[in-house]
Amino acid sequence: MADDQKHLQALSDDYQKLQNDLQSNIDARQRLESQQQENKGVQKEFAKLAQDANIYKLIGPVLLKQDRAEAVLAVDGRLEYIEKEITRVERQITDIQDESEKKRMAVYQLQTKMQQQQVEPAA
Repeated sequence: MADDQKHLQALSDDYQKLQNDLQSNIDARQRLESQQQENKGVQKEFAKLAQDANIYKLIGPVLLKQDRAEAVLAVDGRLEYIEKEITRVERQITDIQDESEKKRMAVYQLQTKMQQQQVEPAA
């Protein structure tokens, strides 16, 4: 019975850790999606600009003129990176959800077993 209690505690701790990891990954995905939307907005603004328009980049407190092609390439590169990161994080979320479900079922089965053992001696 004490071994079952220790095992249940370990499973519960693992489940809680998985839930915390899941929340961290969901937060990361939300941040990435926000960055993706910002960069898509910049990309749309670039599309509206005339070819000879000046583009400036804020570096610290200074605005520096930036080459249009370089700026467009940087935004496109960021979007590509963000999309790959979103895919990676979503895969992690799915894996964690699967593992979490397995732990939850293991906790439920052990609790059921322990309840049945408590009822049996009384009968």
